[in-house]
Parts: sequence; structure tokens; C-alpha cells
Amino acid sequence: MEEKTILIVIPLKEKHRELLKKIAGKAEFIFNDPETVTQEQVDQADIILGNIPPEMVKKAKKLKWLQLNSAGFDSYAKADIIGDRILTSCSGAYGQAVSEHMFAMLLAMQKKLHLYRDDQKEHKWGDEGKVTSISDTTVMVLGLGDIGKHFAWLAHALGAYVIGIKRTYAPCPEYVDELHLQEDIKALLPRADAVVSFLPSSQENKGMFGKEFFDLMKKDSLFLNGGRGDTVSTDALYQALKEGRLGGAALDVTDPEPLPPDHPLWDMPQVFITPHVSGGYHLSITLDNVVDICAANLRKYLSGEKLDHLVPVSQE
Repeated sequence: MEEKTILIVIPLKEKHRELLKKIAGKAEFIFNDPETVTQEQVDQADIILGNIPPEMVKKAKKLKWLQLNSAGFDSYAKADIIGDRILTSCSGAYGQAVSEHMFAMLLAMQKKLHLYRDDQKEHKWGDEGKVTSISDTTVMVLGLGDIGKHFAWLAHALGAYVIGIKRTYAPCPEYVDELHLQEDIKALLPRADAVVSFLPSSQENKGMFGKEFFDLMKKDSLFLNGGRGDTVSTDALYQALKEGRLGGAALDVTDPEPLPPDHPLWDMPQVFITPHVSGGYHLSITLDNVVDICAANLRKYLSGEKLDHLVPVSQE
């Protein structure tokens, strides 16, 4: 096989570099990061491991396969960006990190820890009132991929009643009490004390959490989003919170993103916001997971085998 040039824009440790070089020892490796990678480097690459600006992908001259370091792929899975090249994601790398982050946000909201943190900043010693328990909570999890499954497992392990929502039929996991299709959401919403979304961005999902959705939710219930910001109508969410229909919201993703500094959501005490940090490499095992997926696919690519986590490309 002709020697390949592999561009890597993932912050690798030395052990990771050694692993990849062992798999493709005859290849020429170029290491950089997404902020400083050049079009010249992109044009040299047959294979790219990691996310680079989509416009660079579009202009790439030799690229045959792009392995993203993210689970999300909506910016790349377009015919005018990726063309006829192979595109794969890192689905499966972020389940532990994102699910634990969002589960911590849920517990914090239930125990009002976000309010006590606000009180601490004001040097205020006060009682914020009654709290709720995860063991008495009906949690609806939208999206039972790698992340959603991890979250459902955590919630079920601590006694929550878990309603899982999937786009297509599948057997019900033991840590999910009920499994339903996405078309059943509206009928199920009034039962949920907490609705947690891990849905990806797509034409079908864009703006699906709007006024009608929030109107159907149980009064004082919680809405959490660890999926994609554009699945939510931010205005509709704000109104539901402002009018007291929802008990609170915990958001690691927003629309727009970053959330503008003057947006009223920032100042709502019942809203807990983190700046899309649940994934990334803050949890060290996540980087190991990403590299393991890249390494397995690199081995398969060089052997002519079918790759894992292939991404379908939209022709729109």
C-alpha cells in the first residue's frame, strides 16, 4: 500500500503517539492543533484524525478519510463539505464524561446547590427550602446512545424511575423501566419530573423543544440539555421559566452558543449553565477513549476493513 500522510489535530500524550505510529509506522505523521493547523498541512494529508474547520475539509486536495474526535458531526456530514470521502465520528468516547456532568447538574438542581452557591457569593446564610430526591424522581431520557445509556444507568442505580426515548425500536435495557419511541414523547411528558435530552442536531430535531413541549411538561419539573443547543427554542424555554411553568433548567449547551452576556437566562436563579464543557478532555479517560477509537479505525482502514462509527452524509 502506498505510504500515507496522516494529520493529527488531537492533543495526544506520548503514549498515544507511540500507539498510532506502531499501527502506521511507515506513514508520515503531521501533528498540530485545530487552532494553528494550516491549509497546506491539510492538503498534504490522506487521513486526518481530529476536527479541523469544515472549510478546510472542503478544500482538502488528497483527503480520503476524516476521523472526527467528536461524537457530533453535523458540521461535516454535508455533501458540499465532505464530498465522497469517508467520515467517521468518535461516538462512544464521551458517555462517562457527559453523563456524569449532567447527572451532577440534576442532583445539584434537586438539592438547590446552585442557589446555595449564589448565596455564598452574597455572604448570605439562609434556607432555600424543600428539596427532592433522585429516588422519588421519574426521569425521561431522550436519546439512548452512548451518553444517554450512561445517564439512564446512573439515574436507575440511585433509584429513579427511568423512561427512555429512542428514535427507533430496540430491546429495553435493564436500567430503563420503560422504553418508548420519539413519537410518544408528548403523551409521556406530563409524567416526568425531569426531562434530560442528549439528542443530536438534525433537521428533525432542530427546535423540537418549543412552547408546546414545555407546556406539556409537569409543573415545577426540570429540563436538562446535554445534547445540542439548537434542539431547543431558547425563547420558549425562557418564557416557560419566567412564567413559573418549569422548576428549573440545567444547560451545558445553548442556542446561540456562546450564550450572549446580556441574555436573561444568565440571571435566572433557577437556571444552571455550564459552557459546553461536559465533553472535551476534562476527564482524562475521554482522551484515551478517543485515541482508542482512532487507533482501531486506523488499523481497519490500513487493512481495508469496514470502519466503525461511519457517518451518513446529508445530500441537502
